Amino acid sequence: MSSKVNKKKLSLADNTILFSIISIVLGLLVGAIALIIAGFNPIEAYSAMIDGVFGKPKFIAWAIIRSTPLILTGLSIAFAFRTGLFNIGAEGQFIVGSLVATIVGAGVQLPAIIHVPLTLLAAALAGAVWGGFAGWLKSKFGINEVISTIMLNWIAFYLSNYMIKNTWLARPNSEASISIHDSASIGISWLNGLVGPATKVNWGIVISIILVLIIAFILFKTTLGFELRGVGYNKFGAEYAGINVNSAILKSMAIAGLLAGIAGAIQVMGVSNNITILAAQEGYGFDGIAVALIANSNPIGVIFSGLLFGGLKYGSTKMQAIGAPSEVVNIVIGSIVFFIALSSVLRNLYIKMRDKKNKGGIA
Repeated sequence: MSSKVNKKKLSLADNTILFSIISIVLGLLVGAIALIIAGFNPIEAYSAMIDGVFGKPKFIAWAIIRSTPLILTGLSIAFAFRTGLFNIGAEGQFIVGSLVATIVGAGVQLPAIIHVPLTLLAAALAGAVWGGFAGWLKSKFGINEVISTIMLNWIAFYLSNYMIKNTWLARPNSEASISIHDSASIGISWLNGLVGPATKVNWGIVISIILVLIIAFILFKTTLGFELRGVGYNKFGAEYAGINVNSAILKSMAIAGLLAGIAGAIQVMGVSNNITILAAQEGYGFDGIAVALIANSNPIGVIFSGLLFGGLKYGSTKMQAIGAPSEVVNIVIGSIVFFIALSSVLRNLYIKMRDKKNKGGIA
């Protein structure tokens, strides 16, 4: 009897979903405190934010659209985390995917049934090469992937700006590139008519969920996933077991880059239809780090954390209707990530409180 009770208590203490929820609640409380200090009613501000996400069909649509690239960049980083790597380069991989999607989408004109998958495939390969190069540097020369991916982020940033300014992609008297052809678009025109003419509803969320399921299957149901996770848990043990560690590192970073590249392609093919000269990195890859952390690097969890993140980002703009600063959402997100990072401390506090409460109980 006592063993069953202890097992139940242990499973509760190890429940990552529970502590993720607690971290989200604590993050919202920190945001509420910030709003009070700034002189705003947190209930009114959060109500405006929630209404800004769920108040109208077009609000829901835009929240999902904002969430889609975050789901994929979060999935990219979560996949790398699971295999023992820290993919800081999702931002650069996203930019390269956007650039190549624009080149293929605007450079050729084909039937949509060919043009759409070709554009996605080209962007995916570009992201895979960009991420795989960092994996090759680590496997071949032992260069830390954090350093190499940060450098590759800036190379991608300036490469994209150069291509928009100095090649056939340039649009006269504009800081934007030429637009992709309609045959490369993944927009859903009939659904845009239902939720609002200015809404960019597209197939991106469907593609993202399919990729999440594929990655979850690869990680947990295939030999490749077992090898990659084995290297992540203990690369020396994996090497002793006969796994090619260097090959696993290269494959992992290439797959992570592929996912972030597709995120960039979806943003171009479904929302912007072109790319612009960037004054600063847009942050999709860096926001993906927070998405992955909130999901505890669980591929399925990335869907929900991405939707939460995108909803907070989009809904925060509606807080300005009551005069509240939308930047408070950044405080909330930062606090959530902080508490997620302290989840082990929260677990230990829970266990201590539980043991104190049950002291002298069932033996």
